[in-house]
Amino acid sequence: QVQLVESGGGLVQAGGSLRLSCAASGRTFSSYTMGWFRQTPGKERELVAAVTWNTVIIYYADPVKGRFTISRDNAKNTVHLQMNNLKPEDTAVYYCAVHRGGSYYDRSSYDYWGQGTQVTVSS
Repeated sequence: QVQLVESGGGLVQAGGSLRLSCAASGRTFSSYTMGWFRQTPGKERELVAAVTWNTVIIYYADPVKGRFTISRDNAKNTVHLQMNNLKPEDTAVYYCAVHRGGSYYDRSSYDYWGQGTQVTVSS
């Protein structure tokens, strides 16, 4: 049973911070690139950040650069997304996913997904 579980979402005021966590079980993903996506109603799920197994390559989408930080702990089979200076436009459901190869930006290149955690930023 492979499972990814996101946590840490909630309601926060603009300018505040949240730290999202993704815990994997049933399989070790220490050798895989991990990604965080987000989705709002009426929009396609979009890549927010991704990190390779050794953290040598780290990607951030332009809207979150300088504000979000992705990290991972391979020993604990977890990945995190530290979100600072949150803005109302960051409101979305955030998903953790495991990359299987191919484009980092295409959701079809990711095999395993969590259930998502809601982030709501009020003004």
